[in-house]
Amino acid sequence: MNRQVMNEFWGGLTAMLVALPSAIAFGVLVFSAISPQMAGQGAFVGMMGAAILGLSAPLFGRTPALISAPCAPAAAVLSALAIDLLKQGISTHHVAGLLALTALLAALLQMLYGLLKGGQLIKYIPFPVVSGYLSGVALIIATGQLPKLLGLPKNTELWHGVITPNLWQWQGIVVGLITIAVMLVAPRLTQKIPATILGLTAGISSYFALACWMPPLLSLNANVLVVGLIPAGTSFLETLRERMLFIADIQLSDLRQVAYSAIALSALLSIDTLKTCVILDAMTKNRHNSNRELFGQGLANLVAFMTGGLSGSGTVGATLVNVSSGGRTILSGFIEGGLVVLVIVLLSPLIAWVPIGALAGILLVVAFRIFDWQAFRLLQHKETRFDFVVIAAVVVVAETVGLIAAAGTGIALAILLFIRDQIRITVIRRRATLKEISSKTYRLASEDAILQQHGDEAAVIDLQGNLFFGTTDHLFTQLEDDLHIQKWLLFDMRRVQSLDYTATHLFSLMHDRLKERGGGLLFSGMPSCLLCGQDLQRYMTDVGLLNQNGIHIFESRDEGIEWMERHIIDAWSDIEKPDELVFEFKDIEILRKMDDSTIHALYECVHERTLHAGEAIFTVGDSGDELFLIRRGTVRILLPLKGVKYHHLATFSGGDYFGEMGFIDGHPRSANAIACTDCELYVLSRKKFNIRVYDNAVLGARVFARIASAISARLRQTDSELSALEER
Repeated sequence: MNRQVMNEFWGGLTAMLVALPSAIAFGVLVFSAISPQMAGQGAFVGMMGAAILGLSAPLFGRTPALISAPCAPAAAVLSALAIDLLKQGISTHHVAGLLALTALLAALLQMLYGLLKGGQLIKYIPFPVVSGYLSGVALIIATGQLPKLLGLPKNTELWHGVITPNLWQWQGIVVGLITIAVMLVAPRLTQKIPATILGLTAGISSYFALACWMPPLLSLNANVLVVGLIPAGTSFLETLRERMLFIADIQLSDLRQVAYSAIALSALLSIDTLKTCVILDAMTKNRHNSNRELFGQGLANLVAFMTGGLSGSGTVGATLVNVSSGGRTILSGFIEGGLVVLVIVLLSPLIAWVPIGALAGILLVVAFRIFDWQAFRLLQHKETRFDFVVIAAVVVVAETVGLIAAAGTGIALAILLFIRDQIRITVIRRRATLKEISSKTYRLASEDAILQQHGDEAAVIDLQGNLFFGTTDHLFTQLEDDLHIQKWLLFDMRRVQSLDYTATHLFSLMHDRLKERGGGLLFSGMPSCLLCGQDLQRYMTDVGLLNQNGIHIFESRDEGIEWMERHIIDAWSDIEKPDELVFEFKDIEILRKMDDSTIHALYECVHERTLHAGEAIFTVGDSGDELFLIRRGTVRILLPLKGVKYHHLATFSGGDYFGEMGFIDGHPRSANAIACTDCELYVLSRKKFNIRVYDNAVLGARVFARIASAISARLRQTDSELSALEER
């Protein structure tokens, strides 16, 4: 137990060493955007954010080993908002209040996402949109920190400052470059000490090394190269009082000014947290509760707002360091927050000496790592270039207009991405005419010949995916030739996920075309309730599609195929319907072309049986070794499933036979045989047959040869059906 506590302590300690410098840098980034003189206050706000989030997020979110702290997206959104508000002429004091209001609304929105089970939805934002947004955040951070690294005077345009070296302050540049170099090299030298700590230590050391030759650097007065003293009035109670007074004085105009920024901030914080949780799950073999974590993060950010801390999220860097150092439970998160509190209480005065150049260097490295450099690989392949365009568009809008507009652009492009992906996937899974497939009704040779000759008058189309305005045009194009050839089209809807009015209108047009040729549209396997809650059959009825004459709905695909087969056979044959035909014993399919002596010998082994429609001939488990030859009527073979459901195996009509498995092996029946119509059967007894075969071996050979040939044909048909089911 003590060893586990020590592991949690070391995990929390190393996580604090990673999270705290970044939190200070993010706080300085936000408040220095309001005024350079507020850098000290920003450092304090960043530290408070790390402390409060560290203590409260594990308590509310309950995700083991997750470390929450101020993060880059929060700093980017808030600093961009501050700059925009200042351009509008709002006072610096009021800008600080509006930033706090933004943090408050974002926290409340996160809690709302959790309550509304939005954790799963946020995960489904397309990665190109997230990548573009984070890359835009990275560029905003980088362009905001370059002036600080170069030490440019306030209000100096970035590009003007970059090409004007006489405005640079070389001391800050040296400190920043040393910080960047150490952060980049450190991971190659050691994994035990976080690169951020080594970089910050190197930056501070280089600053004081320069101060040995330049004594003015050791003074805090008017020293723009360091954070500077934290204002004496900045305290927990004072901040809490100011926040309460500001909440009481919120105006509707204030809410309008920050609403979009709050939405963007809440979404980014949520995505950042859930992304970290997914990585954490893979490392610890656990599974987080996304909705509870979202609510917990929102509550933690609400506490951070009340106590004057910067908003944040579950952060990848600190969390990975925590796990690699032994942290496995929420205790490590509490320890991280507690250690930050100790730093604030004991070492807060030393924060004044942290060089601005070192913090700028840290943030530039963070921005470099946030930027999705892998996106440029998407240009190498034609299929992924549109994804790159999405990323680039979000980045460009973020840089030229703002993060809020970039969020709107991202949402619009996410919709386009969805439509593009849907259009790429054909909604036709399989298409076949009745020459290629058949129902489970075993037909006479004469009927099979008709279906082989005229089976192209009907086709079965298995549909899949979403039938909406983005896919219907392609569907119509693929079936346009069929509408000139077929009379009937049967759409199997089992794999359809959704349907819109455009798709139903297309079906109506198809039906009108088919009616001109004396046919129509058929549907089967209609889902009663999809995951989206849509009832396809009711929707199609509501919009008037199923009210049209000639459109039929079948429970199963096989029933629809059987219906079309019957219509084709009736149209091209003068033979009576199978259930009305009466077959003499010698006319049964399996006995045709046998000599009279063989027929006579077999007839002595049979007895006749008459059944009414719906009567069971045999059921699963019944003993029996008879072979049933259908003199008149139709018989359906059903395989019982769990509950009261059945799987339709086959349908046999007059002149056909069934029960051959029991006749061959004598085992109990494996399915139910039900008379669909009034039936007359010839029942061939295996016992009498054996006696007859004992005296006439040729008789047995002929009968079993016929049965084997028929079973072989049925197995081939089964192979075709299985092949179709396994089609990839």
